[in-house]
Amino acid sequence: MAVKLELYRVFKEVAETGNISLAAKNLYISQSAVSQSVKQLETALQARLFARSPRGVTLTGEGRMLYQYVRSALGLLATGEDKLSQAQQLLLGTLTIGASDTVTGFFLTRYLEAFHRLHPGIRLKIVSGRSAKVVSMLKSGAVDIAFASSPADSALESWPCFATHSAFVAGVDYDCDFDHVYTRQEIAEFPLILLERKASSRVFLEQYFLRSGITLTPEIELSSRQLLVSLAKIGLGVAGVTLEFVRDALDTGDIRLLKTDFTIPARSVDMCTLREVTPTAAASAFMEMVRQGDGPAD
Repeated sequence: MAVKLELYRVFKEVAETGNISLAAKNLYISQSAVSQSVKQLETALQARLFARSPRGVTLTGEGRMLYQYVRSALGLLATGEDKLSQAQQLLLGTLTIGASDTVTGFFLTRYLEAFHRLHPGIRLKIVSGRSAKVVSMLKSGAVDIAFASSPADSALESWPCFATHSAFVAGVDYDCDFDHVYTRQEIAEFPLILLERKASSRVFLEQYFLRSGITLTPEIELSSRQLLVSLAKIGLGVAGVTLEFVRDALDTGDIRLLKTDFTIPARSVDMCTLREVTPTAAASAFMEMVRQGDGPAD
């Protein structure tokens, strides 16, 4: 039988004060309301909880047993309410973010630093994964926010963070003409170094070439973007890369950009949440920081 929580609150107060009038005073209700609540609880539980006397009330054996559980339960509820309040005030809690290592290093680190400095009580958890994985985790509730490349999904609320562009690079001593403007077919005939098939950028690149009737057949497939640069640098082939993520290697001259007579459309890395789910206070604060670009200066 379900019993209203308020009846247990009254029961606990009467048990601790041993006095109906004092319990009523502490609860800011009338003595008759306290007496009626105790009577309702005893009726509902079919047990006598208090022994009455001119000096007040005392717990019966059944009442003492019930009191131990009620005290613990109401204490846990009070703790839960306090923890919730603290979470809403960003004093404690956990924020779980799903993103690839590359996106975390290239884009998120400065926001994570700023958020941690402002809200040190919030525990930050980063779950690494490619776009499809982190979106799947978002839908399952495993992460609060996901950063994914161009996620076309009606279940998601998305905010573009930055654009990415596909390009082809090779080591500076590679046997190719860096002044030549290459066609799609010429690019496809190089020994290609690409990310593994499950990478969204690889899928996007292959689909772009397939629209022109060209199939990309890489000689080397990798799970690491950094290895794309490393193997291109030592002359093992032409690597299909995301331009924004290889700027340092281009600037230092480790690799060079191949010219092409085509431009692959840009993609967007988006910040995503579930459309029908209200974000936690911590997630809302982090998203607002990203939308406002409030990370520390680079």
